[in-house]
Amino acid sequence: MALLPSKGVVISVPALVLSVTAAAVLLLVLVSTLSSSPPCTCPTPPKANSIIRSKERISTSAEDIEWVKSQIEANGLHMQQNVLRKGINPRTRQQQLQDLLQFKGISHYEGEEGNNHTALPCPGELLVEEHHSNYGEPWAGGRDVFEFLAESAHLTPDSKVLEIGCGTLRVGLHFIRYLDPGHYHCLERDELSLMAAIRYELPSQGLLFKRPLIVRGEDMDFSKFGSDTMYSLIYASAVFLHMPDKLVWIGLERLAGRLKPFEGRIFVSHNIKFCSRLGGEECTKRLNNLGLQYRGKHTHDSLLFNHYEIWFEFSRVKA
Repeated sequence: MALLPSKGVVISVPALVLSVTAAAVLLLVLVSTLSSSPPCTCPTPPKANSIIRSKERISTSAEDIEWVKSQIEANGLHMQQNVLRKGINPRTRQQQLQDLLQFKGISHYEGEEGNNHTALPCPGELLVEEHHSNYGEPWAGGRDVFEFLAESAHLTPDSKVLEIGCGTLRVGLHFIRYLDPGHYHCLERDELSLMAAIRYELPSQGLLFKRPLIVRGEDMDFSKFGSDTMYSLIYASAVFLHMPDKLVWIGLERLAGRLKPFEGRIFVSHNIKFCSRLGGEECTKRLNNLGLQYRGKHTHDSLLFNHYEIWFEFSRVKA
C-alpha cells in the first residue's frame, strides 16, 4: 500500500493504475468519435461567380419535331372543325370582346368593388388579343424570327439587343424571356402597339421582372438608351421599307458606334432598297464610312406555317 502525504489521503497502487487506464480509454473513444463525425453542413455564403447559367437551346431540334408527331399519333389526334361541343363554346375575337363588355366574365365584382380587385385593369380589346392580328402572318412567326436572329448573332443571356419597331412584342417577347433583365431595348412609334406590349403582353407572360427598356419615339432617336450601351444585335423587321432612305441612313449612322465591333450584327428584313437604290459601289462606300460591312442575304423557314423570312446582315469592321 502506498502512502501519499497530500492531505492524508491513502490510495492503493492498483486503484491508481485502473484510474489512469480508464481515463486513457475514455480519451481514445472521444478522439475517435470526433474524427469520424460528418463534416459541418452549416450554410456558407455563395461565391460571387458560383452560379453558372447553362446555355439554353434556342431552336427546335429534329428530335423535338419527332416527339410532337409521336404524341399526335399516340393520341390519335386529327384536326377537327371548331364547333360548339360539351364544355367548349368557340367565339371569334369580336364575339369574345362583346361577351366581355356585356357579361364581364362568369364571376366578377360589381360597382365600386370592380375597381378594387384588379391591380392592372386591361382594356377588353387587349384581353381578347386583337393585336395578334395586326401582322400579315400568324403571331407564331415571332418565334421563327427570334430563333434565326439569336443563333445568327450567337447571343447569350448577357447579350444586349435593340429592336427598331418592336410593335406589340411578337418577336420581342422571346428575346425578353431569353435575355438577362434590362438587356432588351426597343424603339417604337405606335402608341396602341406599345399599350398592347406593356399593358397586356408583358404582364400576361410573366415578364415584368425582366424590365425591358421600351421607348416611344421616332426619327431614329436613340438618345434614351444610354450613350455607352453596346449591342450584340440590332435588328429591324419590316421597318426600314416604310421609312425614307435618308432616315434609314441617319439611323445607321447613329447606331454604328453602338454595335459591338466585329462580333455584333445588324439584321434588316425584306429588302435593303435604301442601299440598292444608291448602286453597289456607292452603298459600299457609305457603309465603309460608317465602319459597317455588308455580309450577305439569308432566308429562314417558319416552323409552323409555309413561310420564309429574308434577312440582310451587316457587321461593324472598325473598333
